[in-house]
Amino acid sequence: MILVIGATAQFGRQTVEVLAAAGRPVRALTRNPQAAGLPEGVEVVRGDLTDAATLAPALEGVSELLLVLPYGLEADALLTQAQRAGVRRVVFLSSGAVVEGAVGQPDVIAAYHARVEEQIKASDLEWTFLRLLFPAINALAWGMQLTSGDVVRGPYAGASASVVHERDVAEAAAGVLGMSGHTGRTYELTGPQSLTQGEQLAVLGAALGRELSFEEVPDGPVRQQLSQFMDGDFINALLDLMAATVGKPAAVNDVVERLTGHPARAFDQWAADHAADFR
Repeated sequence: MILVIGATAQFGRQTVEVLAAAGRPVRALTRNPQAAGLPEGVEVVRGDLTDAATLAPALEGVSELLLVLPYGLEADALLTQAQRAGVRRVVFLSSGAVVEGAVGQPDVIAAYHARVEEQIKASDLEWTFLRLLFPAINALAWGMQLTSGDVVRGPYAGASASVVHERDVAEAAAGVLGMSGHTGRTYELTGPQSLTQGEQLAVLGAALGRELSFEEVPDGPVRQQLSQFMDGDFINALLDLMAATVGKPAAVNDVVERLTGHPARAFDQWAADHAADFR
């Protein structure tokens, strides 16, 4: 039995769907099973990572788990319960911001994910890490601006990323879970091409049949505005990561293809898949 932690978040949900479609036994942990909306055949159980007492029943009979955590949530209680339950391995969706072997990580995003990785390594569990830096679904943040016009305003039009389709992340996770040869491995997931934000917007415009443009604005006001609604250190780290990519094409690898058996989906496929989200 595979348990997916974060089963109603984007990557967790997609992985549950992939596993269920393949007929593999999968259990989904959620705070509200009635509202989960997961495929038939998926065993949906209630659990809360902030309440350790709810985790033991969900872990019963589980051999492996996929761990998808919201930023800042600690995994200590879960790992303790997983070891007690006899779970063999954990696959953790980590961040590409982590610098391997660094004494101190460069920002709070990297530091958080590196800390969880170290906690997993320190446990008796086998492990595999999937690191993801910029998912394609980040482009959904443009949706609100595009409801009122064809211009997206934001910092770093030239920021580059090899954005990854969420289905590829899910299929990569499914390609690792329950399969041999991945223990103790760290995989960096990338898309098939490096695109700037401006180029991504042009691709999205083609999918929507609209001529979209990116208007660059100073990052200071954006940082201040976003920090009113989200953790300020997180926002600064995210925008600093983007700023560091301006003028530097993003790395591209074939990890998705090696784990899934097919090439990574390009951003135009993501745009076509999500066109309805922008209408």
